[in-house]
Amino acid sequence: MPPPSFRTVLVTGAARRLGREIALDLARAGWRVAVHYRGSRQDAMQTVAACADLAGDSACFDADFSDETAVRSLLPRVCAHWGRVDAVVNSAALFEHDDAASFSYARLEQHVRSNTGAPIVLAQALHAHLLQRQAAGEADVQGAVVNLLDQKLWNQNPDFLSYTLSKAALEAAGTMLALALAPLVRVVGVAPGLTLTSHMLAPERFAQLHALSPLGRSSEPAEVAAAVRFALENRAVTGTTLLVDGGQHLQRFERDFSLM
Repeated sequence: MPPPSFRTVLVTGAARRLGREIALDLARAGWRVAVHYRGSRQDAMQTVAACADLAGDSACFDADFSDETAVRSLLPRVCAHWGRVDAVVNSAALFEHDDAASFSYARLEQHVRSNTGAPIVLAQALHAHLLQRQAAGEADVQGAVVNLLDQKLWNQNPDFLSYTLSKAALEAAGTMLALALAPLVRVVGVAPGLTLTSHMLAPERFAQLHALSPLGRSSEPAEVAAAVRFALENRAVTGTTLLVDGGQHLQRFERDFSLM
């Protein structure tokens, strides 16, 4: 990787929640951060301002991940802005409930387009960009892609069927891309456990579920962000997944946390 003042990372879904925490952590470590968002421009601008205060440079870029054309233009837009991209963190994800009874082709396609197709296209685009830099004579070219997965892939339940299938496909794609895009691009998965609450969980219920792990606690946003940063900066890691969940994947849960 180049020196911190030159490293540029695209973080998808960085306007809010875990994507924002990852963006801020990387900015704190000296990365220039391209903040991707879909509809929440105001939140994205706030993330950009916070990243700029930490690293001195940040910008936001919108794209609807259900639109392949929009996804294919995203990384080239970041490259046009800064001249280079060194890494991609795929944090954006569609997370809508279905199960075996409510499953449909349409729901599966929505999840696969956003959660699987978009990260693959961005990895493809990063590889093409690095090839261009290598052909231009740049030495020691290497980039990285980090895909946010989910501990539920190792601890499956029947809820959120299409979401889980899309993340399982992304986990498998990580292995294939790590082989196909080496040595220019490393591909690493990071699988958090229950990390942030939502409108589906009251604070006290979230605290109870967060404690359900061998370590007595699941993952905190800062811990997930630190794992992402480690995956980006350790040049010996590729084709594997870091589970950052307090050991939740070792336990059996009959339902998704949000429905327990």
